[in-house]
Order: sequence, then structure tokens, then C-alpha cells
Amino acid sequence: MSATDAREALNTLMVARKPGATICPSEVARAIASKHNWREAMPLVHAMVDTLLTEGLIHLSWKGTSMSARSGPYRIAPAESERDGHN
Repeated sequence: MSATDAREALNTLMVARKPGATICPSEVARAIASKHNWREAMPLVHAMVDTLLTEGLIHLSWKGTSMSARSGPYRIAPAESERDGHN
């Protein structure tokens, strides 16, 4: 598992979703790890999310409320979803 694996998994999940849909970080972790150790991948996923957020490539939200930083539970969407008015 690597940051590149996590980024590629996130991109694959985002492309497969309908516009405006969000992704749970645990979905990314499950995509890059076995069923039995996906939780071990979460620190890697969180770090990748922080990087992509800083680069302005993703948008975070929780229950429809935008988040400027990762804190507690969150959902991930491509940055263009925010610009298009989607959560």
C-alpha cells in the first residue's frame, strides 16, 4: 500500500460515482487493503486526503456541511462538485 495506491483508488471511485456523489474514506481503504486489514490503511488514506485537500483537488463535507479540514467523520468529493453547487 502506498499514497499512490490510495490516490488511484480515490480517483477510480470518484469516476465511477454519479455527479454530486461523495465517497467515504473507508471505501478507499478497503480498495487498497485486504478485507481483514483495511483499518490499517486509514492513516495512509487520511494523509492522502489532507494532501489532495491542500492541492484543492477535493472537497470535504459531512451531512451536507462543507469542511475546510479533515476532522471526525467526513465525505470526499471532487473539487468541481463544490463549484457546480453539489455536496
